[in-house]
Amino acid sequence: MGEEMENMSVNTSSKTEDENHVPAEDGAVKYYTRDEVQAHNMSKDTWLIIHDKVYDITSFLEEHPGGEEVLLEQAGSDATESFEDVGHSTDAREMLQQYYIGELHEDDRKKETKKEVYITTSKESSSWSTWLIPAVAVAVVGFMYRYYMLEHKSS
Repeated sequence: MGEEMENMSVNTSSKTEDENHVPAEDGAVKYYTRDEVQAHNMSKDTWLIIHDKVYDITSFLEEHPGGEEVLLEQAGSDATESFEDVGHSTDAREMLQQYYIGELHEDDRKKETKKEVYITTSKESSSWSTWLIPAVAVAVVGFMYRYYMLEHKSS
């Protein structure tokens, strides 16, 4: 397997620049390593990773509504979080597809870490609402009892 990976990197590096920028015509997905993407971090050659997909956005820099500086800050890196934080429209997401050139190699993808969720099922909770709501209810009932008892005694 080590030899296969070595041969793949030799094959990738021997391709012409145009072949690197255009997805395979036979429908096969091209895979790029994070290091390969990082090499494309200049205004004349700008690649981004968004949701483990690689995009060559060089020709889009001047058209970007937020300015090219925003894209250049992310050039050559994973821009997924920034892309999602801005809240791009459906049109923007569809437009992104025309710049697609391949996928991030499996070994370079961030592993999804499962977030542990703790659910408290115990009736013993130290939450303020467990004692505050009953305390307020008791105070209201006590106030109403005294008010009505005093009203009825004075009549």
